[in-house]
Amino acid sequence: MKGIKKPRVALVGTDSLRGKELKNILSQKRFPLKDIEFFDPDVEEEFSKLTQFRGEAKVIHHLEKKSLQDIDLVFLASDRSVNQEFGILAPKQEFRAIDLSETFNAKEEIPVIVAGVNDEIIGKDKPHLIANPHPVTIVLSHLFFAVLKEFGLLKAISFILQPVSAFEQPGIEELADQSYSLLSSTSLSKKVFKEQIAFNFLSHTDQGEKDGFSSIEKQITSEIKRVLNTRDFLLSLSIIQAPVFHSYSIMTYLELKKKTGIQDLKELFKKFSFFKLSFSTLSSPVSVAGKEEIFIGQIKKAESFPNSFWIWAVADNLTRGSALNAFEIAKKIVSESQV
Repeated sequence: MKGIKKPRVALVGTDSLRGKELKNILSQKRFPLKDIEFFDPDVEEEFSKLTQFRGEAKVIHHLEKKSLQDIDLVFLASDRSVNQEFGILAPKQEFRAIDLSETFNAKEEIPVIVAGVNDEIIGKDKPHLIANPHPVTIVLSHLFFAVLKEFGLLKAISFILQPVSAFEQPGIEELADQSYSLLSSTSLSKKVFKEQIAFNFLSHTDQGEKDGFSSIEKQITSEIKRVLNTRDFLLSLSIIQAPVFHSYSIMTYLELKKKTGIQDLKELFKKFSFFKLSFSTLSSPVSVAGKEEIFIGQIKKAESFPNSFWIWAVADNLTRGSALNAFEIAKKIVSESQV
């Protein structure tokens, strides 16, 4: 798509949670596109399913391998099997693709990009296929990147509260149904989660490996190291399943290299548009849902440990944690193609 100011765009998986959020962002932020086509593998008959984009009705088409041949930029927001099938077509059919469903994240040859942190890869390597990271990777990469540059970092330990929307619409529906069932004293349905999730916390949702950590916890740790391209600090994290619909809440313990105070960290975060300080109000999953920034709600200095801090951060997993990052990557692709 070299030299194309306004690309021809396709969104695969229009009705997924990520797809809906991305469609809204492309519309609201006036992404410079020549035209956009919508696809869904579940659509069998043409004109049987419609959506809207910038006030106009648009057809959601059935997806075939030839569907993307004349497209410049493809957003893959369907399930992993569909994204796998069509993502590998990017170099063959000469389009650029951004995978939003973590399909290719374990493949070292596919770059995992956090916009504003390691997006120089787009201009340098010009990859046909880019992996949008896990939402936690995006949030923590921004946090660690800022701290690393200013103060250096020795150790980071993160405790993560995961929303049920990490399991797409079925997770949301199960929490809603269980909440209603408990309040009305009827039987619970357990399809997504093995245990009751309404009004409850789960220590894990995936089977742990020999060391007890799940594959998703290891994936996030690996992604952060790849994005930051550093081995200078120790990193460990653990995910707890929370009974909330949207937004990741993360409490992170940091040990810094340089002598630092709480005010120094506040001033640092103010320099980055990705962060919003909200010390006067409680930053919670409910309060940040649908918002674009990473909200820093509290910073505690651990006096018992030299130069150590606890930081509370909350971010919407569908906006900042997914669609916005893909949107910003796409903008970078378009700008680089014009160089």
